Amino acid sequence: MGGGHTVTGRRSSSTTGSAARTAPARRTFRGAYRELAAAQKGVARSAPAYSRYVNRRLGRVLAAWAASLGLTPNQVTGVSALFTFAGIALLALGSPSWALGVAVCLCLVLGYAFDSADGQVARLTGTGSAAGEWLDHVVDATKISALPLALVVGLYRTEAVPDAWLLVPIAHAVVGAVLFFAMILTEQLRRAVGVRSQAVAGGTGPDLRALLVVPTDYGVLCLAFVMLGSLPWFLGVYTVIVVATAFFTAAACVKWYRDVRGLGAPQT
Repeated sequence: MGGGHTVTGRRSSSTTGSAARTAPARRTFRGAYRELAAAQKGVARSAPAYSRYVNRRLGRVLAAWAASLGLTPNQVTGVSALFTFAGIALLALGSPSWALGVAVCLCLVLGYAFDSADGQVARLTGTGSAAGEWLDHVVDATKISALPLALVVGLYRTEAVPDAWLLVPIAHAVVGAVLFFAMILTEQLRRAVGVRSQAVAGGTGPDLRALLVVPTDYGVLCLAFVMLGSLPWFLGVYTVIVVATAFFTAAACVKWYRDVRGLGAPQT
């Protein structure tokens, strides 16, 4: 979803000046936002509600802002990583409180919104590349494992939390990694034989499936951290999220395995 870089070599000053005069004008925020609103790609039918109805729209605003500044998709991915890993660091090093919860929540929510924005910038500017998609997925894979492990560290440092609760984020780290890997691998195997996943055009219409999988939504997980000021409530909600994600992962893996069994040999 990110953008790549093309090496063009050294140019003479006259050529550089000519290129500068013919370079397209930078988009305005309003212009970029209108273009993005009119050219949204479809989203997977399994995409949960927050990711589809909230995060995509936040990402569109941030993508328009990034495009108006001339940021590349990879730079937007970098901004996403900065916010996300700042939130993860706070989670590991801070003491549970309402202030910490708000700070972690804001960092993660902004990181997730910028994660949506990088792909939208790539589509808007026509600068998408395999390297950008690789970078985006590596950042995603890192945060999926690092976030629950940071929570393990934070909870371990809190004497009021029994050690048994540490099993919940540890399980989450395993479940999250399996879900992400299985989802990405299934999509790549489908692409290899020319099969595309079903998508909902525009991703704005109501869909019961999007509401049913809300507990598995990464955006909902981000919001849940705002409750760190009340550990019993946070741990209860977080456990529900982890259990729901585990059941969803098991059901999805069964379906994806059946789907993959029905695929032909990869195209060469």
